[in-house]
Amino acid sequence: MSFFKKLKDSIASKTESVTKQFKDGLEKSRKGFVEKVTELVTRRKKIDEEFFEELEEILIGADVGVNTVMNLIDDLRAEVKKRKIEEASELQPILSEKLIGLLRGDEDNELRLNPDGITVILFVGVNGVGKTTTIGKLAHHFKQQGKKVIMAAGDTFRAGAIEQLEVWGQRVGVEVIKQQAGSDPAAVMFDAVQAAKQRGADILLCDTAGRLQNKTNLMEELNKIFRVIQREIPDAPHEVLMVLDATTGQNALSQAKLFGEKSGVTGLVLTKLDGTAKGGIVIAIRQELSLPVKLVGLGEKMEDLQKFDSEQFVHGLFAGLIREEDEAEEERE
Repeated sequence: MSFFKKLKDSIASKTESVTKQFKDGLEKSRKGFVEKVTELVTRRKKIDEEFFEELEEILIGADVGVNTVMNLIDDLRAEVKKRKIEEASELQPILSEKLIGLLRGDEDNELRLNPDGITVILFVGVNGVGKTTTIGKLAHHFKQQGKKVIMAAGDTFRAGAIEQLEVWGQRVGVEVIKQQAGSDPAAVMFDAVQAAKQRGADILLCDTAGRLQNKTNLMEELNKIFRVIQREIPDAPHEVLMVLDATTGQNALSQAKLFGEKSGVTGLVLTKLDGTAKGGIVIAIRQELSLPVKLVGLGEKMEDLQKFDSEQFVHGLFAGLIREEDEAEEERE
């Protein structure tokens, strides 16, 4: 059974709407990455040095990450020798299989929820990455599951951040705990935890500042927030999700390295994947950080924030090739 057929079968049991979201959301990456590989395979039928050089360029261009690409090309060279492959077309399913291997982490990418009591999820990340929108969409997701959700407007420094969260609160019908702009974020968190306890909330989603106007250190500010939350709910926060904008590619990776090492991040959210041809950044992040990608943003709609699924992701990337294989099979029959 071919690799693409196996992939198609393995996601057959998954919801069609989710499969469609991954497929639609990854359209730009499919065109900028997989279709280029397909074109290369068709044009250079034989595998030689120039073939590998061009493949390397395509992969680096898709932001797969230089180190990862070098290792991948070495692996492919070894496979070509071992299996005595000469035709470029035979290498395509092997490349796809290797990409799935790189995307699959051993760790669990489910969101960790508190089995007894309030689940506290803290969101960190620089301004402009789509943090507030992610919080709003996740609030909607939990509300659809029948959970009682509260949001905390802890980004008290950015102009308009509190209002933006309030707009989301109104859209999804979720209460927002806030204070005035410029107030102490830790004080907002204290109020939010109290409110969550009093109102019997299941989920508390907390926004935090991406940068501070004054001289206080952002990490100190986060530590203070941690302390306030932990004093009230000892094992919280249950998740610290770092939000990254996929369209910034390698820059997102450096942000994650800088931020992630210091702020106790437990998982990543990659937004705006539908807006970039550099979907390979997901592979770079999986390889260079030991942090799971937990959620991905695949579009503007509320439902377009999805749990990351490596099989759906690769299926979305290689949708064209899977369709071609199906058509070829129909012709043979």
